[in-house]
Amino acid sequence: MIDESGASRSPWMARNGAVRSETLSNDADADVCVIGAGISGLSVAYSLAREGRSVIVVDDGAIGRGDTSRTTAHLSSVIDDGFASIEKLHGVEGARGVYRSHAAAIDRIEAIARENSIDCGFQRVDGILAQADGVSPDALRAEFAAATRAGIAVEQFASSPIEGLALGACLRFADQAQMHPLRYLDGLAAAFVRLGGRLYSDAHVLAVLDGEPARVEVNGGRTVTARSVVVATNSPVTTLFAMHTKQSAYRTFVIGAACPRGSVPQVLLWDNASPYHYARLVPGRGLETAELLIVGGEDHKTGQADDAEQRYAGLETWMRRQFPLARQVEFRWSGQVLETLDGLAYIGREPGTEHVYLATGDSGMGMTHGTIAGMLITDLIVGRENPWKDLYAPDRKPLGAAREFVRENLNVAAQFVDLVKPGQVASADEIPRGSGAIVRRGIHLVAAHRDDDGSMHELSAICTHLGGVVHWNSAERSWDCPCHGTRYAIDGRVLNGPASQPLADAQHDDTVSANAVSARSVDA
Repeated sequence: MIDESGASRSPWMARNGAVRSETLSNDADADVCVIGAGISGLSVAYSLAREGRSVIVVDDGAIGRGDTSRTTAHLSSVIDDGFASIEKLHGVEGARGVYRSHAAAIDRIEAIARENSIDCGFQRVDGILAQADGVSPDALRAEFAAATRAGIAVEQFASSPIEGLALGACLRFADQAQMHPLRYLDGLAAAFVRLGGRLYSDAHVLAVLDGEPARVEVNGGRTVTARSVVVATNSPVTTLFAMHTKQSAYRTFVIGAACPRGSVPQVLLWDNASPYHYARLVPGRGLETAELLIVGGEDHKTGQADDAEQRYAGLETWMRRQFPLARQVEFRWSGQVLETLDGLAYIGREPGTEHVYLATGDSGMGMTHGTIAGMLITDLIVGRENPWKDLYAPDRKPLGAAREFVRENLNVAAQFVDLVKPGQVASADEIPRGSGAIVRRGIHLVAAHRDDDGSMHELSAICTHLGGVVHWNSAERSWDCPCHGTRYAIDGRVLNGPASQPLADAQHDDTVSANAVSARSVDA
């Protein structure tokens, strides 16, 4: 059984000392119910508990078991989409607000770690944005100019200013940071519990009912009532259309390789290729001679490719060109990234509701966007002004992103043609061990997977969110929907939203559309 959100494992998952959560055996009540025990959910929960609010966190798994466990934990105030792009969409003041909010998030993580004695290896480092081969030098110059206008302390170089990095033109940003994400999350959870917070696992949310009070319906007939509900589930499970047309799910790939101690500088490195590459070092592995170099990138839309081996090979090629002393690759994993229309997360009140709040759309900046959510949503719930409220508002409509909106939704629409296609194989007998494929049986599409021991598992291939056809992900051994990024385990359990219902049995796939709609009670 896969406990995390896929078959691969990151180096963070080996950590010890996770805070034990309880089982929600009865109905419960609190000022705030937070859905999701990742970086966003626990940041919000901790901040509200510090304000004296009673807070319940519910999750269907362990703390950080989702995509927080798959991050590379770059802590950066330099937005992934670039300040030149942000300035076009939000103006100079908007770009300045983006920089200040992410810088404040890094400061906030540092303060929380210090105040609660969290041994997460928090470390301030420089960030280097490098010119990629084949990209016009004008792009780097434009980024320097936009960052300068936003008030960022940035330096421009014709070649690398850091010994050990063989780069051409690049920009250097001070005061970036890195850490061990799950050790930080464990410490944050422990601090939350010390403040009186309640953590419940094995609590799969089926519906959220806005009202006074709001109600969160959980599997087993249990209900949490609260004055406010925060949905921090990577992709929100409370809206059918509203948010999912404004963001797109991508898989991002990562490798970890040993390298001689001292051979790689302690910096955050990324380039401006598309998709781009990024790297960092994990110090202090307990080895005298080697450290762990982490390299990521090679993204593709979730469910729209199954070529992880090629993606990992591309990362290794880039790594060995940039870091020739890197040794054997020890880790390979992937994670889910939700890209928004304008590169900024959606943080704030869910459109069309009074008491439900969202934190979604990490856009590759999950650690800092999640921490911003802790500050911003807390201010909204306690009634304080926040300078970033409009910048991250879930109902914002950046006019300059209209073309991207059309492009992404045309891509989603094109995926539904799978409903009328023949199966990928004529018979499940053709599926080798350890693999999966779609089989058509009359009007039904079956997601068939053969275990390593030869046992066959068959489910409906129809996603329970909006009825797309799932695709096999051989690297993570999951069924991924190419429409809005829902991912399912081989037993049909939901690994990533927006779906909240599991894949149906292969014999009952004609009921899943009705189940998907009835499982949600709020939308805008």
